Amino acid sequence: MDNPRPNPVSVDGATMNPFSQVPIEIVISVGKARPLVKDLLRLEYDSVLPLDRRVDDPVELYVGDRLIARGELQELDGEQAGQLAVRLTEVANLSNCL
Repeated sequence: MDNPRPNPVSVDGATMNPFSQVPIEIVISVGKARPLVKDLLRLEYDSVLPLDRRVDDPVELYVGDRLIARGELQELDGEQAGQLAVRLTEVANLSNCL
């Protein structure tokens, strides 16, 4: 008799993908700067580089070049006080990504 395959584990009603345990990197984009080359060459310690967004604008979350969510920057409290975090306000349908 062949070795039976173990039943896949279910998470939130979906069969777990074998890649679900692989770590990924999510990049949080807070904005873009578009300086002239001459201004870029003048950058030094304590220079300020203006971005195309305001402090209270949503940030975008990317895996590779795929936009997966938007959210708001927040500062954590308690034992993680001062650590930056993102509260998600929009999430893309990721079920078709893998």
